[in-house]
Amino acid sequence: MQQRPSDKMEAVARTTARISLKHSVILCKKLKGKKLSKAKTFLQNLIEKKESIDGKYYTKASSEILKLLENVEANAKQKNMNIERLFISKIKADKGFTFILPKSKAKFRGRRGKVTNLEVVVEER
Repeated sequence: MQQRPSDKMEAVARTTARISLKHSVILCKKLKGKKLSKAKTFLQNLIEKKESIDGKYYTKASSEILKLLENVEANAKQKNMNIERLFISKIKADKGFTFILPKSKAKFRGRRGKVTNLEVVVEER
């Protein structure tokens, strides 16, 4: 059962993000519990390839999660929350539906497409 965010919390979700579930789960584990500003700089460093996680950068998943964090920050600013005191209390990635990407007539079957559902909840502490 999903709970409604209180006045100290803000939530945002993105369905059907075309990123890898495996990469987004790795990033979610790294970001949970971090301050929102530090999480955004960490993702920007991953995209610019200044920082890595075990030698990998995960640029596509990082950019999608960064868009989500900027969205939740704008929502929190609209609710007059203190941006410097926002922490990521919940961030998760779930498997979305699978679909087949079309190929040419020479091949009988296309390849499977990746779809991930993302959810972020920030809390003011």
